[in-house]
Amino acid sequence: MSLPTWFNLKINAPHYVYKPTSKLIPASVPSKLNQSYTQHFECPNSLIPPADQNVAAIVFGDGSNSRLYPLTKRRSESALPIAGNYRLIDAVVSNCINSNIRKIYALTQFNSASLNTHLSRAYSSARIGNEALVEVIAAYQSPEGKGWFQGTADAIRRCLWVLEEYPILEFLLLPGYHLYKMDFQELLEAHWNNRADITVAVLSRTRDNDTEFGTFQLNSENQVIAFKDNPDKRVQNSEKSNDISHDKFASMDIYVVNKEAMIKLLTEYHPLANDFRREVVPGAISLGMNVYAHKFSGYWDDMRSIEAYYRANIESIKNTNKAYCLYDKDSPLYTLPRHLPPTQITDAVITDSVIGDGCFLNRCKIRGTVVGMRTRVGDGAIIEDSVIMGSDTYQSGRAEEDIHIPIGIGEGSRIRKAIIDKNVRIGKNVKILNKENIQECNNEANGYIITGGIVVILKGAIIPNGSII
Repeated sequence: MSLPTWFNLKINAPHYVYKPTSKLIPASVPSKLNQSYTQHFECPNSLIPPADQNVAAIVFGDGSNSRLYPLTKRRSESALPIAGNYRLIDAVVSNCINSNIRKIYALTQFNSASLNTHLSRAYSSARIGNEALVEVIAAYQSPEGKGWFQGTADAIRRCLWVLEEYPILEFLLLPGYHLYKMDFQELLEAHWNNRADITVAVLSRTRDNDTEFGTFQLNSENQVIAFKDNPDKRVQNSEKSNDISHDKFASMDIYVVNKEAMIKLLTEYHPLANDFRREVVPGAISLGMNVYAHKFSGYWDDMRSIEAYYRANIESIKNTNKAYCLYDKDSPLYTLPRHLPPTQITDAVITDSVIGDGCFLNRCKIRGTVVGMRTRVGDGAIIEDSVIMGSDTYQSGRAEEDIHIPIGIGEGSRIRKAIIDKNVRIGKNVKILNKENIQECNNEANGYIITGGIVVILKGAIIPNGSII
């Protein structure tokens, strides 16, 4: 496969002319893998650079007020496994790659070790000349700024000296823990056509849970009139504007920001602002800057709760328009190439499920389940409607004398509607069924919690033989 032609972004002062020519597909990535189009990201050491570069993506590795605990006890939201073989951050980085965004900065801070390792291993070989495709900027202290990043705006402000080194004209701000597919070229084209200082991505439809990032009020030309942060659901669902040219749309927390506008907003107009959405964007609107919205109608999930995470995994099994498609040849999903052996299946019955690489499934029954890499399932086990994250490593030899229970799911165990985190040891004849339909329970001391009726087994937990949950 020959290298693609990069899209050209030419400057026609004082406005931009947008001329996409083709999509980026790394030369060494095969077109098909095991009859699917989900791909491991194996880029050549260098790619042919285009004539110029105008856009850099800034990806935030974690958010605030996460409701994904205990899945985020030892990892950031962006590092959460998804659909067997991937991490949430892979969806966002893949959107950038498929949209010809060739410079990506990942700003990380909270529980970032796992995320930083994944990013460096997965994308370190992708380079544009001497420049890395993805550059991780972990939270740091300096004489000018001590302590942790205080928010998205503070993080960008403190990293401006790095960001300004690259000759770009626009910043694309992206949360790293959302699951969606978007052609950022369309977002950028709308931004340039409107000659905007800031362009926000909004959902073109209304859902009950679309209030997490607030709503934008737009006029008939999609110019932002006002922003309301975290409005009450009942107000949003019942309010109807008398002016049909002014509509409200839910924010996706995705922004395109002109570089000069960004510098002025963060250093001159709002030098003490910490949060970009709550402080900087409303400030730009009040200053009379050109703030426009771009409507998005595809699949999107903000992954801000255990229930949302569970639902997104289970929906990935289904081949419907409501699910995130893993098999889209035009927008492949990239990740770290692990070079694991094929999954070994011995007399197992598997229906409506996704199975990751390198698993051992022995005479078990699996239905409606996402099974992560290196998962071991013993004889007679039954797993239904669950998310099994798998294991980080293969267990060598027999289990330790004082543990007795190897990593994986033991013989005769039954699991239904559960999330099993990585490296869990589930003994023989264990029942994780929540028969009493308990909705909320915190039993972290014994290795599990229940939220929204979903049983979550903590990472590395040991569930003894015969346990009933």
